[in-house]
Amino acid sequence: MSEQHQSGDELDDYKEQDRFLPIANVARIMKKALPDNAKIAKEAKETVQECVSEFISFITSEASDRCQLEKRKTINGEDILWAMQSLGFENYAEALKIYLAKYRETTKIERQAATGKDKDGEDDVKLDEQAMFQQQQQGMNSGYYQGNGDYQSLQQ
Repeated sequence: MSEQHQSGDELDDYKEQDRFLPIANVARIMKKALPDNAKIAKEAKETVQECVSEFISFITSEASDRCQLEKRKTINGEDILWAMQSLGFENYAEALKIYLAKYRETTKIERQAATGKDKDGEDDVKLDEQAMFQQQQQGMNSGYYQGNGDYQSLQQ
């Protein structure tokens, strides 16, 4: 076999790397939900990595099907929310709907600040968008989602 051909193991590793979220990112998210002294086994990280990657593919595929039916090329936030609801994840979709609205408001404020204009086209935007963004992040990161429309505090 020539050196240009990859072995089967190398090819599998490449495909796995393409399919899955980076394990460091998955581990960081997992650690945020645990006490500081908790440890996570490598097998647990890999299992969650595979599960979340599959979940994202599942939701995205459903959203993509909708876009194809509507002859659109771009998947947007509403498509993802629709896919989650159609696949039975209504409780999670409701929380993400709120997050999407807050995200859009924050990016709108950032765009206005970057141009130096407010919504009426006047100069002098007087909103402290950084403080607002931090408040939103703290609200979303201070707990974990229960799947029933409620956030549960991590500090119990």
